[in-house]
Amino acid sequence: MNRTSKKRDVDGWLIVDKPAGITSTSVVNKAKWLFQAKKAGHAGTLDPDATGLLAIAFGEATKTIPYITDGLKTYEFAITLGAATTTDDAEGDIINSNELRPDDADIRAVLPAFVGLIAQTPPKFSAVKINGERAYTIARRGDDVELASRELFVNKLEFVKRLSQDDVELTLECGKGGYVRSIARDLGEKLGCLAHVKWLHRLDTGPFDITQSITLDSLIAIEDMADRESLLLPIETGLAELEYIEISDQAATDIQHGMSIHVDTDPSGPGTAVWVNLNGKAQAIGLVEHGTFKPKRVILQRTL
Repeated sequence: MNRTSKKRDVDGWLIVDKPAGITSTSVVNKAKWLFQAKKAGHAGTLDPDATGLLAIAFGEATKTIPYITDGLKTYEFAITLGAATTTDDAEGDIINSNELRPDDADIRAVLPAFVGLIAQTPPKFSAVKINGERAYTIARRGDDVELASRELFVNKLEFVKRLSQDDVELTLECGKGGYVRSIARDLGEKLGCLAHVKWLHRLDTGPFDITQSITLDSLIAIEDMADRESLLLPIETGLAELEYIEISDQAATDIQHGMSIHVDTDPSGPGTAVWVNLNGKAQAIGLVEHGTFKPKRVILQRTL
């Protein structure tokens, strides 16, 4: 006997304040189950013990994920001075320690070295792939992990307050691919005292911020599907940092048939991603070349 699928077409963004002790994938899977959604994904992983903003995309919103992950992200975090760990955070085993405790002025003085375009080596316990295998899998096996450094744009790294002799709170705003654990590790080495992340909380990513979020427990407690759906942000919310072009109904039809369209306006620069808008609804994301909009990702939604 054929069974009717309970999965539903759900489109939009859900912003969750992720708790500690659970993976980002597990949060997405829980939200997907609660909404009975056919498709879901997230815009940027948080470590299991990290907390804060996790942007979950449903349905057609998943097509906009790359444009969210390319945006800046802001973190507040604490580092513990005087110890390096295997994982560069408090979950790892201490592999080296130091009695030196730099004062606040010394810490502030080295922070500018971590701002701008910097070279950063990911933690050995990270999801970076080496010959198709995750670095953390290799590290847990006890094998040596060799990771290449990569460029990271850091917009700001600021001293917030001294929490104790050993602990310092900082804020970081950085681009795609940044590891706060690597910042803590490298900062400790720069100061000569060693350091690791004690706790981490993400405040924003791209156009989303923590004020738009709901806790996972609060989400689970909502029983009515309509009340859950009222939490969803439109697909267009995820595109707020991109330019858009207004188009006609016929142009939208052409795009959804895979065609390019003529437009009268050009974006701010060549190779700049833009989206096309029909009565407030995104129809596609693409590039404009010589007055022609070429769709790269078609978004299947129409206005009433």
